[in-house]
Amino acid sequence: MDLMSMLQAVLFNYTLRTVALGAATLGIVSGALGCYAVLRRQALLGDAMSHAALPGIVLAFLLTGTRQPLVLMLGAMVAGWLATLALIGIVRTTRIKEDSALGILLSVFFGFGMVLLALAQKQPNAAQAGLSKFLFGQAASLVVRDVVTMVGLGTVALLLMLLFWKEFKLLSFDPDFGTTQGFPIRLLDIGLTALIVVAIVVGLQTVGVVLMSAMLVAPAAAARQWTDRLGVMVALAAFFGALAGVVGAMISATARGMSTGPTVVLCISAIVVFSIFFAPNRGLVWNMVRQQRNRQHLLRRVDRELVLEPE
Repeated sequence: MDLMSMLQAVLFNYTLRTVALGAATLGIVSGALGCYAVLRRQALLGDAMSHAALPGIVLAFLLTGTRQPLVLMLGAMVAGWLATLALIGIVRTTRIKEDSALGILLSVFFGFGMVLLALAQKQPNAAQAGLSKFLFGQAASLVVRDVVTMVGLGTVALLLMLLFWKEFKLLSFDPDFGTTQGFPIRLLDIGLTALIVVAIVVGLQTVGVVLMSAMLVAPAAAARQWTDRLGVMVALAAFFGALAGVVGAMISATARGMSTGPTVVLCISAIVVFSIFFAPNRGLVWNMVRQQRNRQHLLRRVDRELVLEPE
């Protein structure tokens, strides 16, 4: 299938169009909000919160008996927020470091979720619920209702990010200065982490809890190679995430038996590798070229000085 045929399929094929829109929404939301996790050196946060969302999804199904995407996502958000509060409480009240606390929460919440999932599988309607798809994602099962829910939650998260743009920027770069200026840094930290949880919840059905951390970190890591400005970085990360989502959906549609979630992750990984090598100023290739030019310039300068030096 050539490029034009794939583009026509994205526009006119209902299933592929729905999957592509869902993957693009995931890429935009997770890419934009993931910039803050990368800048604050909290890359493991996405992994921990995505795993922590699993028990919330299963509990929401067990308590309501429904698989409405909004209900399951709300359950995932509640579990993610509880994990966030637990993380902050552990770091502030004990001597356990943040990375160790994240590892503990990841294991505990994910283990609890797997136990609940095993119990939920015994329910008569467990097969129709499709809870296991939240482990590795099943983008092909997305319907318009799911995409609308993803777009709604993602739009709210992005609007809140823009509303508190200056505060989150201060929190990411100089929280100590913000504290001296009277900003509620602790509340801002909780709020920003909550928005990251929303971004994670948006993508669980598409890529699953196992791969969601890649969609949170990779677009931001790629964008960071291209710019030093936060606004440009957020825009680039959202673009890279959306591009990977659409391209991954198109590739998975042309290859029989290829899952969309892992394909999307591979696409964003390719963007990261390209950015690491070819991004201006920070790219490895440009650094090699710059070093070679500097070396040649230095050698020419030394040669001129040797020639002009009097005997």
